[in-house]
Amino acid sequence: MHQTLISSLISVYISCGCSNLASQLLKEIPCWDFDLISANVIIVAFMKIGESDIAKKVFDDMPIRDVVSWNSMIGGFVKNGRFEEALRVFQQMLSLNNEPDAFTFASLIKGCAQLGGRDHAQWIHALLIEKQIAINYILGSALIDMYSKCGRIETAKEIFETIQRNYVSVWNAMINGLAVHGLALDAIALFSRMVLEKVSPDCITFVGILTACSHCGLIELGRKYFDLMSSYAIQPQLEHYGAMVDLLGRAGHLDEAYAIVQEMSMEPNVVIWMAFLSACRTQKNSHMGEVAINKIETLKSGDYVLLSNIYCSANKWDSAERVRDTMKKNGVRKNSGKSWIEMAGVIHQFKAGDKSHLEREAIYKVLEGLIRRTKMEGFIPTKELVLMDVSDEEKEENLNYHSEKLALAYGILKSSPGTAIHITKNLRTCLDCHCWMKVVSKILYRVIVVRDRIRFHRFEGGVCTCGDYF
Repeated sequence: MHQTLISSLISVYISCGCSNLASQLLKEIPCWDFDLISANVIIVAFMKIGESDIAKKVFDDMPIRDVVSWNSMIGGFVKNGRFEEALRVFQQMLSLNNEPDAFTFASLIKGCAQLGGRDHAQWIHALLIEKQIAINYILGSALIDMYSKCGRIETAKEIFETIQRNYVSVWNAMINGLAVHGLALDAIALFSRMVLEKVSPDCITFVGILTACSHCGLIELGRKYFDLMSSYAIQPQLEHYGAMVDLLGRAGHLDEAYAIVQEMSMEPNVVIWMAFLSACRTQKNSHMGEVAINKIETLKSGDYVLLSNIYCSANKWDSAERVRDTMKKNGVRKNSGKSWIEMAGVIHQFKAGDKSHLEREAIYKVLEGLIRRTKMEGFIPTKELVLMDVSDEEKEENLNYHSEKLALAYGILKSSPGTAIHITKNLRTCLDCHCWMKVVSKILYRVIVVRDRIRFHRFEGGVCTCGDYF
């Protein structure tokens, strides 16, 4: 069968949702001697459906590769959340003297943003300059986003001030960066400046502004900007409604948040109900939480977990157990929390109670020493956060070894006194870890920065930049 025909057939199978037929066809070909264009098409097709390993096998067997081949692998790994592999492919690309282009860097910058790797970010940016790649509005926006997500908001601001700002995406990147750092008033000031410079905001701009208001509990300003969208002929989308539900719900205005959901101009989706359900958990309102659950047609892991947590918070252990039984019956697993820290350009990842690290003994020794010192400072573990009907001792042990605490212990073990420690977590940080980090920052005179799924927390001298509003 002709190579072009095979690659076209694989693409058709994948676009029609028949990925199993595409994989089977590839297996039945006696020799993967595809020409350059056909191989590139196949790589893109398999990356699109998340079959990164099949794409990599095709890539590894290619006798000749061009920049499209490398970009397809790097971009594909980034899209599938395999950021470290994307960086490894890029390093291989450089070692074989293949020249990257603007598309290569756009993918890498996006990967570094998600990974939160400060050293990698700086290295990629330096290479971008060395290779004399012109920084257009796409790369400029990506750099602002990357540095914001790596915790270097001042660097993001510097880049913003030095590039062309004709495009709304550049402003959006900066506004969203300020939002995740809890700098709501700065984001609002930037919005005003944007209007003065005659750049029209779009729907993404307002998502950033509403998110900023939500992180700081600025209810009146949130309402103002939600209403202002109509002045720019922007109809509220699901993301705007979700931000308003989050803003009002977290501030305790559950009734108003529920009213917004009911009055929406479109059918609320799972994300809207998840935002409302999360607010119900924060407010420990199991009745309203059940209302949200009943509205969600297709339950996902987070929905079950949130409702179970609401019941546990109210000590309704039987109801919580019923929800967990439903999870098991439906084969739903809770997303496991993990935290990572970059030390000397290497990413170290931890899960709760993790003992897989080569230096685990030293890490646990540092952590246990910190636990003793924080207790001496008067820290009391928030045992009610352990949503299990177990003894206080077991609850405390569960809290002691959360992933971000292990990452922090490793950071302290491997860094010089006085240097800042940067940690990234895939889920929201819990109240116990948040309170504990504040005490550690005080007793060690350290700056500790934690980027969780929602926002940045910068701990210094016993306080956090979020003002304990998260």
